[in-house]
Amino acid sequence: MSEVYAVRRERLRERCAAGGSAAALVSRPANVRYLAGPAPEGAVLLVGGGEDLLICAAPPSGQTGAARPDDALRTQLLPAPAGDPAVAAAGAAVSLGVDSLAVEEHHLTVARHRALGSVAPRLRLGDLGGAVEQLRLVKDEEEISCLRIAAEITDQALGELLESILVGRTERHLALELERRLVDHGADGPAFPTAVGTGPNAGRGGHRPTDRRVEEGDFLSVCLGATYRGYRCEIGRTFVIGTSPADWQIELYDLVFAAQRAGREALVPGAACRDVDRAVRHVLGSAGHGEGLAPVTGHGVGLEIDEEPQFAPAAMGKLDACVPVTVEPGVHLPGRGGVRIDDTLVVRPEADGGPELLTITTKELLAL
Repeated sequence: MSEVYAVRRERLRERCAAGGSAAALVSRPANVRYLAGPAPEGAVLLVGGGEDLLICAAPPSGQTGAARPDDALRTQLLPAPAGDPAVAAAGAAVSLGVDSLAVEEHHLTVARHRALGSVAPRLRLGDLGGAVEQLRLVKDEEEISCLRIAAEITDQALGELLESILVGRTERHLALELERRLVDHGADGPAFPTAVGTGPNAGRGGHRPTDRRVEEGDFLSVCLGATYRGYRCEIGRTFVIGTSPADWQIELYDLVFAAQRAGREALVPGAACRDVDRAVRHVLGSAGHGEGLAPVTGHGVGLEIDEEPQFAPAAMGKLDACVPVTVEPGVHLPGRGGVRIDDTLVVRPEADGGPELLTITTKELLAL
């Protein structure tokens, strides 16, 4: 992987040079990991100035940890009591003869930004913006392989839960069990807090599990994902508990399924992100459910669970091949419940078979 990280840092150096900066200070954790490998918490990366440097606080005495950054990258540990690695990086930039430094203003606090200026008053600070996030947008096959394994773990954990007895168990208990199963099957951990909603809570976006118990006839919606080697995936499914679904449940489920299928079919290289969102909203809006929908109907995934691109009415940009995304429409009826269907896919050209579906748990409306 050292060569991969070196190539990524070289691409960033080129962007810095094009923007008039001699070096870049990368502080956002996902961006540091992308460029340097799994670095210790709080580490920052100085790219440019003749030598790339990873700066982090010295770990507590006796702590070994599992984080292993790029072996080819020089690492500087700050002596205890540790100072701010970002401030130390600014000082290192000056000692390397750097006169201009691009920083991630969207990640640094105002206080940290001021501290950089104080330690290096002659250093001209610029904004790196989303340069690293743009580099992360298109994934290589090694990254996609990690996402594929994360999806396999997620499918396995969800499939095992569906084989157990669910009636009488609480949303909170089911969410904790799913997260335990993710780790049991090899995940670093959950990609985000697992959402489980039953009855009137089903299908609610961002629902946090409660002590409500699963009852017969309920919709049960589940949204979870695994993290594997830092890469995160997402799946959402909805089921009916203990009995044949009612007519209104079938109708609502079929509608959301059709909307999700429309979004998946719109995932082609060159498609406008807003057109993917429009495909989903058109199906739901035509059935009278256009109001109250989530601001986005899907998004990119990778080292973070919510990355670019975003599928929203005002979204800018077009899709590239090898970009992993979610398509996740949902409809919630207050007091009754709702449906959410969510998949992680990789945008592929039609010649390669079209979008690659990573999360393969059935989307059939099962009665559990």
